[in-house]
Amino acid sequence: MKPTVANLISQSRQHGLPALEARLLLEHASGLSRTRQAAWPETELDAAVAETFRELVRRRLAGEPVAYLIGLREFFSLEFEVSPAVLIPRPETELLVELALERLPLDEPSSALDLGTGSGIIPVSLRKHRPQLAMYALDISETALAVAQRNAERHQTPIRFARSNWYAALGEERFDLIVSNPPYIAAGDPHLVEGDLRFEPAGALSDGADGLLHIRQIIAGAARHLQPGGWLLFEHGYDQAAASRALLQAAGFQQVRSWSDLADIERVSGGRLAAS
Repeated sequence: MKPTVANLISQSRQHGLPALEARLLLEHASGLSRTRQAAWPETELDAAVAETFRELVRRRLAGEPVAYLIGLREFFSLEFEVSPAVLIPRPETELLVELALERLPLDEPSSALDLGTGSGIIPVSLRKHRPQLAMYALDISETALAVAQRNAERHQTPIRFARSNWYAALGEERFDLIVSNPPYIAAGDPHLVEGDLRFEPAGALSDGADGLLHIRQIIAGAARHLQPGGWLLFEHGYDQAAASRALLQAAGFQQVRSWSDLADIERVSGGRLAAS
């Protein structure tokens, strides 16, 4: 007797897997949408599909993130490829995209730079909503850039990608906006060995120092690569807003402030370069 959708979902639930995660994994293993699973729970599945699903369940129960198991994650209403080479997109980063879009004209040409692009969720989301935007994205990781390039192709968003240690590959190029979600977790933070973070690339999570190392570098180099009146916006840790504002002010930025995410945590800080 072949296993059915209902059988497999029930078995995974008995092992403690949430129903939504079980249906996502079954969709990945079988090609059956979650809607179809719910509508026709009596659907029979081949033994090979059932075994693939059970293996995915075992890996999930061992802690592997669902996003890596299925290779996809939604962000800003778009679906992105993800892999262990890049961070898993998180909802709080949508605040950074929203703030950036507010500062980019809708119907006029403009330019933006994303530093440490990872899977490319930020530049792809910006380019998708600003068709005249000249978008440039940098990352030090070749494997991350490969994922980002595939995501740009998936969403038909022309973006220039390059391998670079922050601003190193840019020369004298300037932009209307610079955005970044850099590694900002301090070395030794206990969260690094908990939950999904255990499986994500360590170099994309932590700077190996106090959590502000890369933020300092981004702020220090921004003036050289911003147009007069251009904005710098970056994501940071839950307790780094005050330090980030102080660094921006010390570097001469104006209109410095921090913005809170939906959890009321100051998650993004930024400032504007003085107009000439």
